[in-house]
Amino acid sequence: MADEEDTPKYILITENREKKHISREYAGKGTAYYPNGDIYEGDFQDGIREGRGKYFYASNGDKYDGEWKQNFKHGIGQMQYNGKGDYNGYWENGRRHGEGVFTYPNGDKYSGWWKFGDKEGTGTYVFKATGMKLFGQWKQGKIESGRWTYPNGMYYEGAFENNKPSGKGRWVYKNGNQLTGHYEQKKKGEEGEDEPVEEELEEGAEPKPKFSLIWHSDTNIAEAAHMVNSVEQ
Repeated sequence: MADEEDTPKYILITENREKKHISREYAGKGTAYYPNGDIYEGDFQDGIREGRGKYFYASNGDKYDGEWKQNFKHGIGQMQYNGKGDYNGYWENGRRHGEGVFTYPNGDKYSGWWKFGDKEGTGTYVFKATGMKLFGQWKQGKIESGRWTYPNGMYYEGAFENNKPSGKGRWVYKNGNQLTGHYEQKKKGEEGEDEPVEEELEEGAEPKPKFSLIWHSDTNIAEAAHMVNSVEQ
């Protein structure tokens, strides 16, 4: 992948079909062919990517179509991560930053705010297979507080850790009944609850540990507590 922090050597074909080697004075449209096989087609200013353009990454098949500034993805654009999902939204200095939507290969979708490549701020994660939703406040790619809603309208509201309920919270049922308590997390094996897919695989993220959830009710409503613990997660 071409280094976006400086201008690598490349062959440039201008919009007039002129062939040039690196030219820091060139301004206009053109197509740059990099030694590693990457290709950029779009606007240049002073020989660098500036304006609107498309970039093809030869090493992994990723594609970007959007705005550029000083050789970085900057502004509004779409990134297609080959086999890993698509991102549509705002960029800053080459990172997902601002409002945007990430759609995963399995159909899951996160829509909300990003900060320097991570989910951060208000956002909603929807699980396509189950119809469950996570809505709330995110930080460094993880939800910290919010609401976990089931398709039948029942939801948990409270604190989260590792993208799962943790600490104090409450369950609210369709009939309006509520059950307060707290969740305890314990590490487990490979099987676990639905959780957001890690989209940072292109950056070599390590697999995250999985956790089982143990609910501790503040009341003695055994039936309601059993319902919480028996919900298919």
